[in-house]
Amino acid sequence: MTTVAAARLTRDRPTWLIYLQLATFATYLYGLAAALPLIRAELGVSQAAAGLHGTAMAVGGIAAGLALPALTSRFGRRAATWSGLAGMNIGMVTVALGHALPVTLLGYLLAGASASVSLYAAMAVLSDHHGAAGPAAISEANAVGVTFGIAVSYVFSLAADSALGWRAALYIPVVATTALALAMGRVWVPAPAPAPGPARAPSAGAPRRPYGRRFHVAGAVLLCCVALEFTFNLWAAELLAQRTGLTAAQATTGLTAMLAGVAAGRFGGARLALRHPASAVLLGALAVTLAGWTIFWTATAVPMAYAGLALSGLGISVHFPLALSRVIAASGGRPDAASGAASIWGSLGSGGGPFVLGALGDGFGTHTAFLLVPALILLACGGILSSRSPA
Repeated sequence: MTTVAAARLTRDRPTWLIYLQLATFATYLYGLAAALPLIRAELGVSQAAAGLHGTAMAVGGIAAGLALPALTSRFGRRAATWSGLAGMNIGMVTVALGHALPVTLLGYLLAGASASVSLYAAMAVLSDHHGAAGPAAISEANAVGVTFGIAVSYVFSLAADSALGWRAALYIPVVATTALALAMGRVWVPAPAPAPGPARAPSAGAPRRPYGRRFHVAGAVLLCCVALEFTFNLWAAELLAQRTGLTAAQATTGLTAMLAGVAAGRFGGARLALRHPASAVLLGALAVTLAGWTIFWTATAVPMAYAGLALSGLGISVHFPLALSRVIAASGGRPDAASGAASIWGSLGSGGGPFVLGALGDGFGTHTAFLLVPALILLACGGILSSRSPA
């Protein structure tokens, strides 16, 4: 607790590079989330079939997690993050040009795999670069990212009703990546000085040490948290349209309300993470999400539904950054390997949660299927309480 209270967050130029790389990542993530109901409407597929787009992203993320330790060991984190952003853009262009389900699924797969490499390599960099303030830096980086996500969601709603069409908004990540590379391509986080003597971190070729129970439970909590976020990202607009009578294009604005809550929560969550243990903040955030879900799930009027989404977003805001920080903290000083494992856990959540909800929605209706949310919250709380650090 003392270490957390004493932590200070220094926002140097390399830190801002990672923040903006994550912002570029967010334009992909929230762009494809906003595109999903529009793809479903255009292609005329079922909820379960549309949910396969989330599964495709998850498969890509799992592949990225398996490859990430080797990629960063051979090519370095800098090459991994920039190459990941480049591959992400190839996936976005594939979706933009695709008018058949196999093509859009391929685009989601490519974008998901490449973006996961960039995201988790960047998070390992932030954790190492900021030490005790790592959880706060990760939360703040995600706050910057979701701010850009709000703008992308709004652009999608505008493009969908314009002559350009919603597919034009899928090129935003390409423009953002190019602009960032031109502005800050030469910047990177300086390598830390090697620790003296026996305290030195093990090399890539060192014998593998098994992870403890805390690490695996922390991974399961991350899975639940990511499943929660992606369930809202990919299906909240669908439920909003069904419950309030909005069109699919109009309902995408509901994501803006949720992302506003996420942005506010991540900036505030960064401050809380400097003063309180990650587990305590995460438990409180899950309670806030449950309250927001209750309002959203019972609402039939647009203003009340928006309020529920905003409150849900406030809680969701710190789920991923703090759950990821717990995984890295429980890894025994192996941030790259932990980030690779986190990509697998997170991808299982991002693909499994929306797909399960979509399948339940086909059988029982989207409103009933959203009962998956409190179930995930209870599982996450149980995992946190059973795996908190004794320190």
